[in-house]
Amino acid sequence: MTNAVTERPLNQLSNECQNFLDSFSGFNKNDVLLGYQKRWIADDSQIKVGEKSRRIGLTWAEAADNALDASMSRTAGGCDTFYIGSNKEMAREYIDAVAMWAKAYGYAASETQEDVFNDEDKDIQVFVIYFASGFKVKALSSSPKNLRGMQGNVVIDEAAFHDRFAEVLKAAMALTMWGSKVRIISTHNGDDSPFNEYIKDCRSGKKRGSVHTITIEDACNDGLYQRICQVLGKCQVTGGEYTAEGERQWIQNLLNDTESEEDAQEEYMCVPKHGSGNWLTRAMIEKNMDKDTPVISLIKTDDFSLVDEHIRRSEIHDWCEEHLKPLLDGLNPNLKHYVGEDFARSSNLTSVSVGAEQHNLDLEVQFIVELGKMPYKQQEQIIVDYILKQLPNFAGGAFDARGNGGFLAEAAADMFGRWDEKEQTGLIDEVSFSDPWYRNNTPPLKSALEDGTFKKIPKTDRVLADLRAFRVVKGIPKIPTATASEDRQGIKRHADTAISLLLLRHAQFTIEAKVREYGYESVKSDTIYQDDDATEFYGFKRGVL
Repeated sequence: MTNAVTERPLNQLSNECQNFLDSFSGFNKNDVLLGYQKRWIADDSQIKVGEKSRRIGLTWAEAADNALDASMSRTAGGCDTFYIGSNKEMAREYIDAVAMWAKAYGYAASETQEDVFNDEDKDIQVFVIYFASGFKVKALSSSPKNLRGMQGNVVIDEAAFHDRFAEVLKAAMALTMWGSKVRIISTHNGDDSPFNEYIKDCRSGKKRGSVHTITIEDACNDGLYQRICQVLGKCQVTGGEYTAEGERQWIQNLLNDTESEEDAQEEYMCVPKHGSGNWLTRAMIEKNMDKDTPVISLIKTDDFSLVDEHIRRSEIHDWCEEHLKPLLDGLNPNLKHYVGEDFARSSNLTSVSVGAEQHNLDLEVQFIVELGKMPYKQQEQIIVDYILKQLPNFAGGAFDARGNGGFLAEAAADMFGRWDEKEQTGLIDEVSFSDPWYRNNTPPLKSALEDGTFKKIPKTDRVLADLRAFRVVKGIPKIPTATASEDRQGIKRHADTAISLLLLRHAQFTIEAKVREYGYESVKSDTIYQDDDATEFYGFKRGVL
C-alpha cells in the first residue's frame, strides 16, 4: 500500500497528497471499501485520529489494515496489533472482523482464540488471532498497563468513552519509540473530553496526529447509504430503489430520532456536545487556581509501617514542624477555617484541603497536604493532632468515612464533636458517599467554581486532572470507581484532591455550628522520642521527603 501521508494534520498535507486522498470518493458498488475507509487506510501517519459519526464502519476498515499488517513478514513491515475497546463486546466484534479480512485475503490465520491475561489479582479474558507470519492481533482490556512490555501497533476504539483515556494514550505512545503506530477512533463525548482536547492539540500543531473527520453526510457522499441499500436490497425509506431523496430523508430521520439537536450534532456530525464530557470544564477550574497555593506531599514506602511507632512519630513530628508549622502560623486568626479530607492507606493518596472563609464568604484554599502509604497512627498524628489542633478559628471539617477511612473520621469526630444537622452541633461530618449524597453536594461545588467564590485552588496539573475526573453517571456528578491513575511521578491517584476539595466546600456550606473550645493540650516536646541513630538505621533521615 502506498505510504502517501506524512505525519501532519490533514489540513496541512501537500496538494499532491491531498489530491491522492481525494481520489477516493464517490460510490462504486464493486468496491469493498468506501472512500473514507480507503482514505483512512491510505494515511500511513504514525499517529492518526478519526472523529466520526456513529456506525460508519471505520473500525471495520481499520481491521482490514491490521489483518494485512499481521500477515506480512517483518522485513515487509509486518507487526502485532493491540486493540483496546471500551467493552468486551467491541473486542469480540473487532476480532471477528480481523478474522473475516484474513479469510478474504486468503492468508493463513488461526481461528479466534480466547486467551487469559493476568491482571494482578484477577484474570481477564482477551481475544486473539495468530497469523502464519508469526504476528498476532490481540484485543486487550482497557487497562493501560496491558500495553506495558508490548511492541506493535495500537488501536484505541471509542476513545472518548474510555474512563482512563489519557493513561491508555500515554502507554500507547511509548510504543512509537520503536516505530509502532497508534490509531485513535471515536464518536465524540463532550467538548471538554480528553479525546476532543487531543484533537484540538493535533489541529493546533501541539500534537503530531493526523485527524480525519467523517460526518454522516461525509460518509453518505462516499456511498454509505447506497451500500446499506445494496446490502439490504432496498431503500429503507421508500422500500424501492435507492434515491437521493430517500438518502436525505434517512439522514434526517437519524437526526430527528435523537433526544436533542446537540445530541444529533454529536452523534452524527462530529460536533462535540457542550458539557457532556467532563463535568467541570478546564476553564472553570483554571480561573479559580493560584500558582502560589502550596501542595505539600509526603510519600512513604511500604517499609515505613515496619518501623517502631515511636520512631515514626518522632520523624513525622519533625516533618510537621518543618513543613506544616510555617503554613499554620501564617493563617489569619480572624478567619474561619475548614478542612476536607479524602482517605487512603496502601494505594492512592490521603488528601487534606484546608480553606479559609473570607469576610465576603468566599472560600480560599490555604494549602493541601497529600500523604502516601502513611500508617493510620501517623495520619491521625498529622491531620488530627497537628493540623486540626493548630488551625485558628476551626469551624468545621468533612472526612471520608468509607472503609478504613472511618478510623480517621472517628478520631477527628471524637476530638471535635460529630456534626448533628438537627441540633447544629459538632464540627466533623463523617461522610459515607452515596448517589444521593453526590446528588445533593456536588452542585454547590460547581456553582462556587462558576461564581468564582471557591478560589486559590493550587495550580498544578495533578489537581487539575483530579477535578476533571468528575463525570455525570446516570445524571449524578461523581468520581467513577474506574478513575484510578498514575501521575507523572508514578504516584497512584483516584481523584483524591478532587474529593478533598469537594468535602472542603461541603464543610463550609453545611457546618454552621459555632467554634467551641474542646480543652485539648498540644503535644509537648519532651514526649517525643528523639534518636538520630535509630532513624538512620531504618534508612531515612527525619524531616527529609
